[in-house]
Amino acid sequence: MLFNSIDFAIFLPVVFVLYWFVFNKNIRFQNMLLVAASYFFYGLWDWRFLFLILFSTIIDFSIGKLLAKKRHKSHRKALLISSLAVNLSLLGFFKYYNFFLDSFVDTFSFFGTFFSIDRLDIILPVGISFYTFQTLSYTIDIYRGKLKPVNDFVAFASFVSFFPQLVAGPIERATNLLPQFFKRRTFNYSKSVDGLQQILWGLFKKIVIADNAAVFVNDIFSNYQDYNGSTLVIGAIFFAFQIYCDFSGYSDIAIGVSRLFGFNLMQNFAFPYFSRDIAEFWRRWHISLSTWFRDYLYIPLGGSKGGLQAKIRNTFIIFLVSGFWHGANWTFVFWGFLNALFFLPLLLSNRNRNNLGVVASNRLLPSFRDTFAILSTFLLTCFAWIFFRADSISHAFDYIKRICSETLFKSPITDIWTINTEYQIIYLVILMVFFVIVEWIHRDKQYGLRINIKSKTLRWALFYFIILSCFLMNGIKQEFIYFQF
Repeated sequence: MLFNSIDFAIFLPVVFVLYWFVFNKNIRFQNMLLVAASYFFYGLWDWRFLFLILFSTIIDFSIGKLLAKKRHKSHRKALLISSLAVNLSLLGFFKYYNFFLDSFVDTFSFFGTFFSIDRLDIILPVGISFYTFQTLSYTIDIYRGKLKPVNDFVAFASFVSFFPQLVAGPIERATNLLPQFFKRRTFNYSKSVDGLQQILWGLFKKIVIADNAAVFVNDIFSNYQDYNGSTLVIGAIFFAFQIYCDFSGYSDIAIGVSRLFGFNLMQNFAFPYFSRDIAEFWRRWHISLSTWFRDYLYIPLGGSKGGLQAKIRNTFIIFLVSGFWHGANWTFVFWGFLNALFFLPLLLSNRNRNNLGVVASNRLLPSFRDTFAILSTFLLTCFAWIFFRADSISHAFDYIKRICSETLFKSPITDIWTINTEYQIIYLVILMVFFVIVEWIHRDKQYGLRINIKSKTLRWALFYFIILSCFLMNGIKQEFIYFQF
């Protein structure tokens, strides 16, 4: 069920009414409703994978309780390893089995030994990377003594399957989200209005910017041989907007919907394209995943406390694993490798934590230095996104090679597009500019539309403009990009 679908427009109010007006007297009944609604929400994708979520829920709930009973370090470590092995094995099988199989065959072919192994027709369960990491945070934190196990299976099942963020995050920590299922929730009007505003902004990002940009991105990347360098640059920039508005749009909707039900999720994006260096970008992009890898992989490896070699090693490990998390394709690994290379000079010069505050704080416009730094970081990010979007590494290099040709300085090719298509691009660019301005003005807020306009007329005029844009620019509906991860 897509957030930007009629099905969800019916589903959400029904669950909302039942939650606040039928089951509002009992927390356990509210949690049971959330489990039922979440399983229904997920089951519409493929009901067979509900058993996978239930299995992971039972495994980690049971291991969590056993960890509390065991005192011997070796026994506790064995339980933790069991949780890691079960969860990562499921993730590895469904997401990476054919990838490793193909890589194994290709490796032997490289050395002159040719054979074939039948691939399995494996369907990737939607959101498996997200809820797997979420349940792992539970057992790891219990093992570390940061969290006590819960005895309420319904509450834990609600935490694992919570439908707003089930299939594409944010990847919530058990220490943040799980306790909220044990607290009495009361309806808060201002909190709900704030949630609706964030949902509206998320829908604008997805429907107006991401889905319309996707039409041109798909065409340009699929037929890049037909376009000159300047057009390919436009394709890369459009993809940067597409993936950000698609993914952060999902996060905005998820956070806003959660707020309607009395839950607070972590901020997943903090205006990353206003970053002044790659280190700041990664502190602001997909925050729930970046901090997950930091706390559960980077720091256990030694973080930045070791010598120079250890720092470099840990940096590359974290970026390569982050790339591999995104999918079973070498393009994602290379994307992670590129970001590690971009990050390395900052690490070596000890400048990776220079830009911790909001850019141009208390100023309307950035300085020339900040502007240059933002644009440079954005261009580096766009360059790396080419590998993320390409079908293969050779596809990405061919795309870049064509950008670097003499055609880069020619006008973008438009003669193979219709007049109507050209108008669509103009409208899209105008709306992109509007989007950037709104996000820039509210860059110190939790999301782009958290406005504080005193004039009721201006405030509602802005809301109606955004709503109207969602209807008028509602083109070809696209699945959220991160559903495939």
